[in-house]
Amino acid sequence: MWLNSSSRIWLAAAPVDMRLGFDGLAAKVQGVLAADPFCGHAFVFRNRRGDRLKLLLWDGLGFWLVYRRLDQGRLHWPRADAGALELSAAQWAMLVEGRPWTPLPTLEKCTPKLL
Repeated sequence: MWLNSSSRIWLAAAPVDMRLGFDGLAAKVQGVLAADPFCGHAFVFRNRRGDRLKLLLWDGLGFWLVYRRLDQGRLHWPRADAGALELSAAQWAMLVEGRPWTPLPTLEKCTPKLL
């Protein structure tokens, strides 16, 4: 996509009205997330049902607004109560592919007795 290795991806915890466009989402970035919408980071917003998302990104020339809507089911969202949660590139890929956010089981340390 338009993200590079220095780009950070921020997920807004609270759902937003999906009718918001460039200016409305940029205002949410400033007001709710206390961040600069022109910093080059990606800001992801979700709707209340969890089946749609919008990504807002400033590339130095203008804003990109990416919209994703699922026809069936819902996206699997990480738990966040307020503010924003930073996503890794892998977490972003899982989110847009509709994969669940299940943590890996913890493994106990073991010492082998035989080789």
